[in-house]
Amino acid sequence: MAKNDLLGGSLWDQYSNKVTTLMNNPHNQGEISEEEAAAEGHKLIVADFGAESCGDAVRLYWAVDPATDTIVKSKFKSFGCGTAIASSDMMAELCIGKTVQEAVKITNIDVEKALRDDPETPAVPPQKMHCSVMAYDVIKKAAGLYLGVDENSFEDEIIVCECARVSLGTLREVIKLNDLKTVEQVTDYTKAGGFCKSCIKPGGHEAREYYLVDILADVRAEMDQEKMRSAADAGAMGDFESMTLVQKIKAIDSVVDDSIRQFLVMDGGNMEVIDIKDSPEYIDVYIRYLGACNGCASSSTGTLYAIEATLKEKLSQKIRVLPI
Repeated sequence: MAKNDLLGGSLWDQYSNKVTTLMNNPHNQGEISEEEAAAEGHKLIVADFGAESCGDAVRLYWAVDPATDTIVKSKFKSFGCGTAIASSDMMAELCIGKTVQEAVKITNIDVEKALRDDPETPAVPPQKMHCSVMAYDVIKKAAGLYLGVDENSFEDEIIVCECARVSLGTLREVIKLNDLKTVEQVTDYTKAGGFCKSCIKPGGHEAREYYLVDILADVRAEMDQEKMRSAADAGAMGDFESMTLVQKIKAIDSVVDDSIRQFLVMDGGNMEVIDIKDSPEYIDVYIRYLGACNGCASSSTGTLYAIEATLKEKLSQKIRVLPI
């Protein structure tokens, strides 16, 4: 059946050929019986997982060689949409030949990428990405049953975006490191919120404990407090010209973080302070450009003048900035 016969044109075209093929002709759909597994000396594992947000459910069957912990056979039953069937089929396929410990490392992103026709084109529309999330959860459940441990023990981080498997710690670190100010920037840098979008803010297809809008607001508030403390510390140090070398570097870094770095990062660049040397006439600040700033034509003209002017205004008119 042609794609356009099933769904209206553009939406259906967002599904890869692999997905549409496996929707109707899954390779690994079925059951593994206790008798079948026992006859071959394997241990049978049956795990169920259901997604309350959409009503889809999947049952995963493993026949595991207990001597090596290797998954010899993997089958599934899926109760849900065509995307859930295709995702479950690929999930079962990826398990075959792996040890149980290796299978736990399979993520929904691995499943989605394996369903792509080419590496750069997503296999499903963003709103259907959640269908592959079940893969990771049911694998964890099966592994927990086999190893006799709590399935949650496989998760050592708080996952905010289930689709892209992005943790709370990663999000906080990336926001701070790159001075991100919008959720769109967070998505660009981490892919969190780029698929089903439920983790962006309340009101998505399922309730979440953490949302990007709240995480971003909290981290930005922490960053603002840190800048205020740095500014206060710099003020407490007294006159810039009488500071020690370490104090001068801290004061310059504070001004760069507060007033300069974000503009460099927006253009794909950055900078770092290498050294500071005092003379009767100047306080020479040696910097190194990073990223796109390195070799940029304006790095020795407009950008350099802007950095120097800001440091002079904030700290001392004796400052002279020299790139190396």
